[in-house]
Amino acid sequence: MASEELAQKLQRRLQLEASGAAVEGEAEAAPGAAAEERSCLTASAGAELSAKLCRRHDINEGAAQPRRAAVFNPYTEFKEFSRRQIKDMERMFRLYDSGRDGYIDLMELKLMMEKLGAPQTHLGLKNMIKEVDEDFDGKLSFREFLLIFHKAAAGELEEDSGLLTLAKLSEIDVSIEGVKGAKNFFEAKAQALSSASKFEAEIKAEQDERKREEEERKHRRAAFRELKSAFTQ
Repeated sequence: MASEELAQKLQRRLQLEASGAAVEGEAEAAPGAAAEERSCLTASAGAELSAKLCRRHDINEGAAQPRRAAVFNPYTEFKEFSRRQIKDMERMFRLYDSGRDGYIDLMELKLMMEKLGAPQTHLGLKNMIKEVDEDFDGKLSFREFLLIFHKAAAGELEEDSGLLTLAKLSEIDVSIEGVKGAKNFFEAKAQALSSASKFEAEIKAEQDERKREEEERKHRRAAFRELKSAFTQ
């Protein structure tokens, strides 16, 4: 299937190049500047398409070299979500990343949808990944996983989309307001509370929680020491 798809794309590229050559021939009678601009655009488009096709071919053959990933900060890129919501999504992602490689592959996504009570066909799972698979590696990174909820909140997913089903059944509160309603929910929340103050408030809440847990640990250790000393006297 992948080979047939690649062959079709290569054939299409050859047709584009042929039509580009014809256009260039017709442009010889036009002013030099216009002909040169058209030629540069054709060459640029051809080179870009060729690079993408080669990259896709290498991926299909398993010979693609991994690309260096840019530094990704979910809190700054997905500002519509709170820190707690992103942490909830991260926990869910890690739960189903059984290979612990930082990705959810086709089989892991299959298990996820079965656990959520919405099993999908093999083709359906591939289409789900394809909707957010920005690097064409056939699996979901954490950023691509967050894109599912981003698109759901923005109302960018079709009603019959498997990704929409995932977002609705995930038990993560970004979908509680409804899919299209979630967009208005986030906009209203942003107006009521600035991103900076919200971020600071969440960090402070996490710090207070850690302090409380540490105090509890200290009390437990002190109680244990008292109990131990009572038995050793």
